[in-house]
Amino acid sequence: MQFLITNDDGIDAPGIQALHHALQAYLVNRGYHDSELFVVAPDCGRSECGHSVTTTRDLTIRQARPGWISVDGTPVDCVRVALTCICPSVVAVFSGVNAGANVGLDLMVSGTFAAAREAAIHGKPAMAISHYRRPDIPKTWDHVGNWLESTLDAFFQREANSMSTHGRSTTTSASTAERREVIAKNRVVWNVNLPAVPPDVPHPPPVAQCFVDETPLVRRGPELQTLLHPGQNGDSTGLPVDATVKLVSEFHDRPRTRGSDVQQCFAGKVTVSYVDAHVASRDL
Repeated sequence: MQFLITNDDGIDAPGIQALHHALQAYLVNRGYHDSELFVVAPDCGRSECGHSVTTTRDLTIRQARPGWISVDGTPVDCVRVALTCICPSVVAVFSGVNAGANVGLDLMVSGTFAAAREAAIHGKPAMAISHYRRPDIPKTWDHVGNWLESTLDAFFQREANSMSTHGRSTTTSASTAERREVIAKNRVVWNVNLPAVPPDVPHPPPVAQCFVDETPLVRRGPELQTLLHPGQNGDSTGLPVDATVKLVSEFHDRPRTRGSDVQQCFAGKVTVSYVDAHVASRDL
């Protein structure tokens, strides 16, 4: 079985190193001795790029070391390159571990989530993994595998049939109808967030399945009136002056809905949210 790992923090980020180590150890411990991991990740940090792609130039691809390939593009570019040119037969895609939480409406801009979403759009079982961080908690990575173990168990159990079909996708034993059925069913991205609790806790944090909080993050900025030239009549109808604007928000003190991913992750739990990968229309 082949697996793909990517991220949005870049190929040299400690989070993707931790994920590779954790997944490799997990597969060996669970008896997947013939598994193969491919890393295809951005050549530098591409945080908050969302589902953007590169279409106006060629992408440069370099092998950093065996099995580790960098792309001078976005996380979604990396998934597209991997599934098209490098490892089309991967049975699942893992994106992360992002240095910082991706909860609530952060998913709209998260490159970590977008990479997993792109994989799910193409019918691949996909998981996005992020790690909530606080200034008062050590930012270590050695605990990632231990904290993810039960969630990986659930993922592999649920996605076993899809992985089996993808494992046969390059052979005649998997029909076009089978592949279409897998793509139709596999619409879900597993969005996982590890909490900001001390890494040396005696037991892994509890896991909570929860919905994505739809409360927008509150932002503050200067009044627009202060950026305008007064008009001839003394009012503010002139053209804007050159200026810089910084929008400020309180991530750690953000609003949270009871039972949501924001509330549960900030309360110290590993959160798992199942998110539809497709854009769906509805009747008004």
